[in-house]
Amino acid sequence: MTLSDPTTRTVRTASALNEAFERHGVRMAYGRNAEIYAQDDAVELLYQVVRGVVRTSRLTLDGRRQVGDFYYAGDIFGLEPGPDHRFAAEALDDCEILVVRRSAVRALAGDAALDRAILEAQRLEMERLQEHVVMLGRKSARERVGSFLMSLVRNPDDGHVDLPMSRQDMADYLGLTIETVSRMLTQLQGEAIVEFPSSRRFQVRKWTALEALAA
Repeated sequence: MTLSDPTTRTVRTASALNEAFERHGVRMAYGRNAEIYAQDDAVELLYQVVRGVVRTSRLTLDGRRQVGDFYYAGDIFGLEPGPDHRFAAEALDDCEILVVRRSAVRALAGDAALDRAILEAQRLEMERLQEHVVMLGRKSARERVGSFLMSLVRNPDDGHVDLPMSRQDMADYLGLTIETVSRMLTQLQGEAIVEFPSSRRFQVRKWTALEALAA
């Protein structure tokens, strides 16, 4: 692997970002539903989730909300290509976030490394967006809910899986009504594909059936 290898550049960029967070990052605590930054705020800081889950969302002109994505421990967010945040970011639960100024990253890593980090973030966000568009455009309500539940399972051997987002969060992310989401979850539980011991935790009972819904 040479220095011109894209993989090498990505590793060096990630290392520079991680070093900036380690050296200059400030740990901030946010309570449940607390705003981390607002839609259209100027981009001055970068963020990394240490603990908890972060939700990004955007309000349309007619007041409807679109949930953009969810970020978990280790994820970096707030890397925007432009000067302003297109989405707001809120803590879904009690969160601990590492915060670092873009200027500190630029001073440590240099302009080129920061620009590569932004391009890499854009690439990953584009992949997520493409998957999201396919899901919204081609999948039924049942398939969307099944796909979403599967995306939360990090390990097939896990027991119970936390569901930190509300039914409304799921609905706004999946482009469904909250009634439809609740009905689909009830159906999946009734068919013993998943089991909900509580509203914020579930367990996969029929992995193959859930995989088929997400395929």
